[in-house]
Amino acid sequence: MKRRDFLKIAAVGGAAVTIEGCGDQATQLIHFIPEETLVPGVAAWRPSVCNQCSAGCGLRVKVMQGDAEVVRKGQSGLIKMGLAKKLEGNPQHPVNHGKLCARGQAGLQVTYNPDRVPQPLKRTGERGAGQFARIGWDEAIENLVAQLSPLASGHPPRSVAFLTRPLMGQRRTLVERFLSGFNGAPMVSFEPFDDSVLREANRLSFGHSQLPTFDLARSNYVLCFGADFLGTWNSPVAHNVGYGAMRQGRPGNRGKFVQVECRMSQTGANADEWIPARPGTEGHLALAVAHVMVNEHLTEHPGVAGPAGTALSRIDGWSKGLPDYSPDAVAGKTGVAPETITRLAREMATAGSGVAIVGGAPLAQTNGLFTALAVNALNELLGGVGRPGGVFFSPGLPLDQSKRLPASAAEPGSISVRTFAEQVLSAREPDTVKVLLVNGANPIFAAPPGWRVREALDRVPFIVSFGNFVDETSNLADLILPDHSYLESWMDDVPESGTADAVLSIAPPVVLPLHETRALPDVLLDVSRHLGGEASKDLPWKSYEEMLQATFTPLRHSVGSIAADTDEEFWGKLKEQGGWWSSNRVAPPKSSPPAASFAPVKSEDPTWDGAATEYPFQFLPYVSQQFLDGTHANLPWLQELPEVLSTAIWSSWVEINPQTAARLAVQQGDLVEVSSQHGRVRAPAVLSPGIAPDVLAMPAGQGHEEYGRYATGRGVNPVHVLAPQMATATGSLAWASTRVKVTRVGSGDLILFSGGPTEWRAEKLNR
Repeated sequence: MKRRDFLKIAAVGGAAVTIEGCGDQATQLIHFIPEETLVPGVAAWRPSVCNQCSAGCGLRVKVMQGDAEVVRKGQSGLIKMGLAKKLEGNPQHPVNHGKLCARGQAGLQVTYNPDRVPQPLKRTGERGAGQFARIGWDEAIENLVAQLSPLASGHPPRSVAFLTRPLMGQRRTLVERFLSGFNGAPMVSFEPFDDSVLREANRLSFGHSQLPTFDLARSNYVLCFGADFLGTWNSPVAHNVGYGAMRQGRPGNRGKFVQVECRMSQTGANADEWIPARPGTEGHLALAVAHVMVNEHLTEHPGVAGPAGTALSRIDGWSKGLPDYSPDAVAGKTGVAPETITRLAREMATAGSGVAIVGGAPLAQTNGLFTALAVNALNELLGGVGRPGGVFFSPGLPLDQSKRLPASAAEPGSISVRTFAEQVLSAREPDTVKVLLVNGANPIFAAPPGWRVREALDRVPFIVSFGNFVDETSNLADLILPDHSYLESWMDDVPESGTADAVLSIAPPVVLPLHETRALPDVLLDVSRHLGGEASKDLPWKSYEEMLQATFTPLRHSVGSIAADTDEEFWGKLKEQGGWWSSNRVAPPKSSPPAASFAPVKSEDPTWDGAATEYPFQFLPYVSQQFLDGTHANLPWLQELPEVLSTAIWSSWVEINPQTAARLAVQQGDLVEVSSQHGRVRAPAVLSPGIAPDVLAMPAGQGHEEYGRYATGRGVNPVHVLAPQMATATGSLAWASTRVKVTRVGSGDLILFSGGPTEWRAEKLNR
């Protein structure tokens, strides 16, 4: 494709969406006056905050002058402006220390993707048909205000709802205040592979409803249950930095790492020892390790093997040596040999410093809370909570008004998408949702069919999307008000984990907007001013920048990375540095868990959807290294990034153990059908020795029906197979609790970077 043809395409929306009134607009180029002056050929490096996951890593963005096709006042034109050319990690930032993952590097393609929505759109056809007309912002705001104005104050709280992915920093505060003007309208939080189970376990165990931070750099022994912490889980860049120091940063002291999981992940591939355990039994294995430590007196941590009231005895039935969890008793359940369990306990207890980690699939079982509490108990037994080489919790900012609220469906003030759908489908007038605002969440794609989300959204009279791409959920919208990309926006975050510091990540826009988009916070502030009354009293700011400055300038009076004599000087340095962080860079804070360290909990086995006789395999969808839950499937750099173990690209696949494949007469690349009681998908088989014989695995992220030219119609979505099972006590999706069967149905179309049964042909990348 020629460069000029590519620029012409950039002015048009996604190929599958019809936008009325375009005509030959994309070819009528108008030369605008340059909006910004940069020295030609000279790069400027500007700070920003990565938005490709929830870790809150700091960025440095290389900006140079260049030509770009933009949309202004409804017309496309060529303009000379500052363009982001390269993303790198901010070397000063305490979370990522100058490093950046592949997804972070690909963030450039969010801004310069040719499928971005360039200006507000209004639905003109049937809902879901993808027929929209371009309108101006004045008309768009007028339409939204007209829908919201009758609902402000006095109406039932469920008249308005805000469906969103987990929000960063002060954006959450702004949305909460905006919703307060509608009689406390609910925030609906959606993240398909969320960590609400672990947050709840940490609240019960340690009094911290947040994800933990691990001092890997000073740990001598790491025992991990299922968490892909070097690839996709929690704060992977921070984990990689710490893991590198643990393995190579201490001459003569190389820590040992053991991974327990049923399907080898990128993290498992880096382990000294990889141990497959039966899904849902990881908590029993953790307590068997604790049993050996207690019975053999391998730990001197006070208050573990003592009388009632000590740490472990606060868990019902687990005191006095944990008799129900001897290695012999647990081996049959977990599939891990007794001698292996005993050896792990002895190694870990005598290593000097050690930490146990749990995340991912073990917590996506119906008994995930039991598993998380069991691993927390093991960490307490090791004496590693709040101590070097162990586990601790990142402090919040020294500002009352900006305390971190973990973004999960279980937190106060928000409800899950499942609960929202149930309420909509069961509601009667006048207690119904009249207006739904959608921000970055795509439950039509990522929620299991059993939640009936599509049916619920069809009952909402008016839907507004703030997405800058048309996906499966925003395609149902009556009005699309496209947000800036994160490189065009004010960005802020208070990282939940990954560092011992109190950290604020914040930065102004690094480039001007390419198109006629507006930042979500500024749109909400504008709408609140138009509404007036209760809807505006808690939002006095004229812009999001003004809100951020008012909120974070008081940090000048706290000891940290910026010293300034005036508020203005502090604000300038804050923008230049890309954030503020405390000076606690030497050691994690030494803190003890509260007195009521562990809540009573009974041993719990997982339950599965589907009879083992009919559905003999346990199904494991896993978060994709490239796309996470599918959010980044529209970025071509990530589509062509080989998956780290299979090397597959641009496709979906089913991972099968070679022994199982031989029994089923399945060969590499064969097309197989995976089916459950709830749905079925077809994809090529990848034979992998790194998966248990009774488990089938598939990466999430592909299978979009509407998400731009790079993602639409590519691969299949494993969520279609999932049962709507929930984790005990939290109500989150137990996405690893579905049983399936598999059959060979023909020859497949498998694209492997290293070769394979089907050669990599260029035409496949252009279909």
